[in-house]
Amino acid sequence: MATSKASAGAGNGGAGHRRPLRMGEVLIDEKLISKKQLKRALSRQKETKKNLGQTLVEMGFSTEAQILEAINRRYEANLKSLDDDLEPYLRIRGFKVEDARRGIRVPIKAKLSIAIIGIIWMTILGLSLVILTRQRDQLYDQTVKTGKVSLNYIANNARIPLINENILQLNTLVKETSSVEGVVYATITDRGGVMQAHTDPSKIRKKRQAVQNRTDEVQEGGYKYFSYTAPDGGQILDISSDVKFRNKLLGSVHVGISLDFINGQIKRESIYIILLSLFVIALGVVIAIFMGVGFSRPISELVVATREIGRGNLKHKIKKIRNDEFGDLASAFNYMSSELWRKAAMQESFGKYVGSEVLDLIMADPENAWLKGTRSNASVLFTDVRGFTSYSETRDPEAVVEALNEYLDVATRNIQEFGGYVDKFIGDAVMGVFGVPMKSDDHAEQAVRAAMAMQRQFAEVAARNGNELLKRVGIGINSGSVVSGNIGSAEKMEYTVIGDSVNVASRINGLAAAGETIISKSVLDAVHIPVKVQPLPRQKVKGKAEAIEVFKLLNIGTAAAKTKERPHAQRKSR
Repeated sequence: MATSKASAGAGNGGAGHRRPLRMGEVLIDEKLISKKQLKRALSRQKETKKNLGQTLVEMGFSTEAQILEAINRRYEANLKSLDDDLEPYLRIRGFKVEDARRGIRVPIKAKLSIAIIGIIWMTILGLSLVILTRQRDQLYDQTVKTGKVSLNYIANNARIPLINENILQLNTLVKETSSVEGVVYATITDRGGVMQAHTDPSKIRKKRQAVQNRTDEVQEGGYKYFSYTAPDGGQILDISSDVKFRNKLLGSVHVGISLDFINGQIKRESIYIILLSLFVIALGVVIAIFMGVGFSRPISELVVATREIGRGNLKHKIKKIRNDEFGDLASAFNYMSSELWRKAAMQESFGKYVGSEVLDLIMADPENAWLKGTRSNASVLFTDVRGFTSYSETRDPEAVVEALNEYLDVATRNIQEFGGYVDKFIGDAVMGVFGVPMKSDDHAEQAVRAAMAMQRQFAEVAARNGNELLKRVGIGINSGSVVSGNIGSAEKMEYTVIGDSVNVASRINGLAAAGETIISKSVLDAVHIPVKVQPLPRQKVKGKAEAIEVFKLLNIGTAAAKTKERPHAQRKSR
């Protein structure tokens, strides 16, 4: 918004020093409002949520025109309304813009580093969780298998000793099993639950106590297993199975396996993953910095180039073109600056009335002699509205302007479509030229075709929307020698054509009634296509000693050759 809070420089202090000014301060400095009025406006602004400029206008403290004039003068801007954005003008001129909505400025290098670190960290974290979970499950499954193997060994070899109550042999089996890595204890109980063998001899002949706080208890075939926390804090997996002989229960076997080694393994793997993550993150930061420099450097060059374009240096180019998207952007920027310079040159040389062919000719050789004045053959077409003064006096100005613009649009479009250019608008008259600056041997034919197409479209548009003005257009055409070039003063130049042929074309146009097209003998002789005309009496026109031959154009492009019909009633020259 034009009145949003932003900072810009105003001369204050030493050279190069810039003091940030808010919009309210600018308006106070320009003596448009007082501090008291600003305070009241800011209070009102909080309620209405409108920008400061609109609030000041609504409260009658200033006008929109005054505010815009002050802002444009202070910041060298070109705002048209209070809704326009001032920031581009400030940034192009190198002012630092303070805007709370933007927050802290973060360089691209830092953003890329943060983004890459975040991506790497999340990726490693996700993979680590998956890998460690799978590893934990695999180690647990392996532990269960190890316990089952030990359990099966004891159960298969404990049947006969249990029947014979051979305590020594049972304890030998338990001792052999305890040597397996991870096995904390092994015990064999009889049918009454009395431990006949145990890796801890002090527990032999004692009744086995049920374990409290069991977790993850599973019944799988002939096996039962669960985990629990031992008094010393260790995690134990207890696996048990019954000992049977001929389907007769003799007792049970219990094997306890430590789960702490699983947690230890997972912990070691986690440390390894953390170290690897830190290394990868450090590597990512280095890569991000290099990438950030690679991104920010061409962007900085674009910012400098944009400022140069904003200052009017349309010939500024980005010299370093990379072979990537930034290279494409730089090429596009250079193309844009070339097109801007091209259009600026076009406006300075011709304005907005020439076609692309003329523009290409100018750009190919801007110092060409034809801009300085040349003599050549051309056809000049004039259009004029009959009775325009009386027409405009009886209608609203808005309606007159709308109807006139429609007429000028049709005339301009047809002149350009058939190879001519609009030399000038003279009130309700249009002057079109064919054959210069783009030379053409068929300039008379182009002018005649443009006139016929123009009259046809005038009739069609008038029938469609009732624009009465289009029914009153008369057209005159003359061919001959003209002088073309840039004519004017040091302050104002205009590319145009002058000469007797131009004056005659204007006089012939005065002979044309509404809806008619009048051509001279020179036009008729230069046209190389079949045309149908009606000869008119010789006309005496201003500036010519002798009367000239003129013809009313009836049709073109027919199979018949040029024909002459009955004489038309003589009209007075005006």
